[in-house]
Amino acid sequence: MQVARASNPGGTTATWVRDHLGGLWRDEDFADWYPRDGRPGLSPAQLATVCVLQFLLGLSDRQAAEAVRCRIDFKYALAMELDDPGFHHSVLADFRERLAEGGRADRLLDLALARLKEAGLVRERTTQRTDSTHVLAAVRDLTRLELVTEAVRAALEELAGTAPRLLAGLVDEEWGRRYGRPVRLGKNPTRPKTRILATGGDAVRLLEHVGEHGVDRLSGPRVQALRQIMVQNYYRDGASRLRRRTAEDGGLPPSAVAVVSPYDPTARYARRGHVTRWKGFVAHLTETCDPDGVNVITDVATTDATSYDAKALPGIHTRLKHRGLLPAEHLVDGGYTSLVHLEQAVRDHQVTVTGPLLVNSTRQHRKNDGFGLHQEPVPSLPGPHPLHDHHRQRPNRGVSPARTP
Repeated sequence: MQVARASNPGGTTATWVRDHLGGLWRDEDFADWYPRDGRPGLSPAQLATVCVLQFLLGLSDRQAAEAVRCRIDFKYALAMELDDPGFHHSVLADFRERLAEGGRADRLLDLALARLKEAGLVRERTTQRTDSTHVLAAVRDLTRLELVTEAVRAALEELAGTAPRLLAGLVDEEWGRRYGRPVRLGKNPTRPKTRILATGGDAVRLLEHVGEHGVDRLSGPRVQALRQIMVQNYYRDGASRLRRRTAEDGGLPPSAVAVVSPYDPTARYARRGHVTRWKGFVAHLTETCDPDGVNVITDVATTDATSYDAKALPGIHTRLKHRGLLPAEHLVDGGYTSLVHLEQAVRDHQVTVTGPLLVNSTRQHRKNDGFGLHQEPVPSLPGPHPLHDHHRQRPNRGVSPARTP
């Protein structure tokens, strides 16, 4: 402690964590993460704290492991001896894999917030804010031809590992040439329409072969993804011929259900505005924003990329109520200000949601061509009533402010 304070008299982020919190977690909090027998492992509480410091300081796994080994303030924050050699950087990736299982991240957040609340760093009925950001899925951006071809390849790889005998009599050298390595065709491949129909025919033969010889193998995630991708990209015409779906021929699925990768069937394509386009998910981050306190993240939620932000608001308030951290005022942007959810927040949780209401996005409003519902009616001018006019014109489908009687 004395060495850490002497070498860093002004304090660092790592020393602040130790001085104000005394540790966010304890090893007992991770008891159900590890088996009871075997060689003793590293302290999971220390690894979790390293992950937090790694995020705050923007360090890679190698840099974080080096900081634990070399930096005195890190050793002080983790209650380690100065001669402790630390750990290999790959341990952090293994720890994050454990963290991603079974809602463990939410439980750790609950424990951290409970101890932050005990320390007086976060409290209920203050001001909090929520905003969303896009999260990219760990998948390649594929064209439709690449998607179908890669889905066939992924299903073949899965079956080769689980039921290699099932592929006997179906897969030959030609199949190996087409699906033996990851597909990279680019945006302008040769004969795309012919190739996508040929690949669709291979996929149909594969699924029919699997169905004939082992129905239970259809439960594999890659085979299931191939089946869904086939339904979304092909159909049978009246003569039972395989056809490629287009917007005009057969119709395409909406983005909310369209699979964009066989390796992550939950990822979706989304677009916001004229610039932001991505394939993945949306993360909703809620944090305190009192001017006289520290900013603490109180909730993290991940939703589909195509879902509306307002739909995440009830779940955020429910989790904040469970943690005893409901705000008095909740600041949001226009994506969250649904009138139904604003009224529900006041009725169920006594939370005032503050944010801009959605603007009128109709074509007439953008062009300022027509009268809106909020405008008062204009009194009619004296003269013959239009219904009494013997020279009536065809009814006008739109009212323009430039027209006068």
